[in-house]
Amino acid sequence: MANIRPAVITKILPDSIAAEVGFEVGDAIVSINGTRPRDLIDYQFLCADEILKIEVLDATGKIHHVEIEKDCDRDLGLEFETAVFDNLIQCNNHCPFCFIDQQPPGKRSSLYLKDDDYRLSFLYGSYLTLTNLPEREWQRIDKMRLSPLYVSVHATEPEVRIRLLKNPRAGQILQQLQWFQKKRLQIHAQVVVCPGINDGEHLERTLRDLASFHTGKVPAVASVAVVPVGLTKFRPQQDELIPVTPEKATETIAQVRSLQQEFRRKFHTTFAWLADEWFLIAGEELPPEEEYEDYPQIDNGVGSIRLFLKKFSQAAAELLPPKLKSPRKWHWIVGNAVEKAFQPILERLNSVAGLQVEMHALNSHYWGQNITVTGLLTGHDLLLNLQGQNLDNGILLPSIMLKHGESVFLDDISVEELARKLKTQIFVVAGVEELIKTCIQPLG
Repeated sequence: MANIRPAVITKILPDSIAAEVGFEVGDAIVSINGTRPRDLIDYQFLCADEILKIEVLDATGKIHHVEIEKDCDRDLGLEFETAVFDNLIQCNNHCPFCFIDQQPPGKRSSLYLKDDDYRLSFLYGSYLTLTNLPEREWQRIDKMRLSPLYVSVHATEPEVRIRLLKNPRAGQILQQLQWFQKKRLQIHAQVVVCPGINDGEHLERTLRDLASFHTGKVPAVASVAVVPVGLTKFRPQQDELIPVTPEKATETIAQVRSLQQEFRRKFHTTFAWLADEWFLIAGEELPPEEEYEDYPQIDNGVGSIRLFLKKFSQAAAELLPPKLKSPRKWHWIVGNAVEKAFQPILERLNSVAGLQVEMHALNSHYWGQNITVTGLLTGHDLLLNLQGQNLDNGILLPSIMLKHGESVFLDDISVEELARKLKTQIFVVAGVEELIKTCIQPLG
């Protein structure tokens, strides 16, 4: 494993073992008990020992040897610049609907990195296709019981999946699911519906095939998310893709709901869920909260609006006062896809005396979308819609619009640059509690 790099430390948690020992930001873990960790999974596994002999490379290039004795379940308190210390497993497919390929050229290189890495799937719930794993990685998944993984299935018919992924190895998906079943390991699946390719009877076949693996005490397929394809104006020419229309959304909702009834009778679970976007595109009411069970596909936008509304209602009852000591006005940015769904939040905020929140429900000119989810709005879109306006006490900006917690939008415009051009303050809010607390905070 000559390509394994030392794991560079970016954060040391206070009052942790690492802080007591004297680790510093910039130090790097070379090996633990003689083994060089490939990734965060190896690191966590190796740190489960009670006695650790750690080889450390400091920022000056000097090697140190540290011995630590601890309880086996106690963490060292280190965070790293990346979860993968060897080479990231990159995607070898050419899906025409891949968002990475639907971006304009000339942006920062990280925006064009296409990973298909099972380790990021296990650690963070990112989706992979299983098309590029050598045998040793399958063996490692089994040996280390890396479950559940999150798999982009899209279609179970070999010829349809090969057409979608543009990869002859994509046709092996049913055999791979059988492997998970045999090993008693689980996946959560997603199906991105591309009208004219894997919809209609192909979608029904895919969901029924996946449901056939939802058996036993450890179902190989734990859940499925059905997601509409998202297209931008930068997508490749002649990609054979068709946007999801309101009519197609209505048709797909009816089709999947019929199957859901069948699955609930058979499995006592909905099993296959529709992403919120289907209902937004169709202009239909979202399903009631109880239909989402324990939100197994929340990161795929399945039930995220209902959960947000629920959390807001709970937090508002606890945090929102009847009135503010001094009046203030905020401008809250959201995608126009959620404009209708978020009206109850807007009304509740504006019921506080002295608090005024104006919602700006925007579509993305940057991506060329008429209906846009909040996470895809860019700095370009905000400038286009808000420049020259009086933005009062400032902008409330959902953190989901920024790249992996950075202060940069998907179009490379920074929050600082945007604030300067709009001549206002921008407050990044993550979740309902931050939204509420920012709205009522004392003005400095």
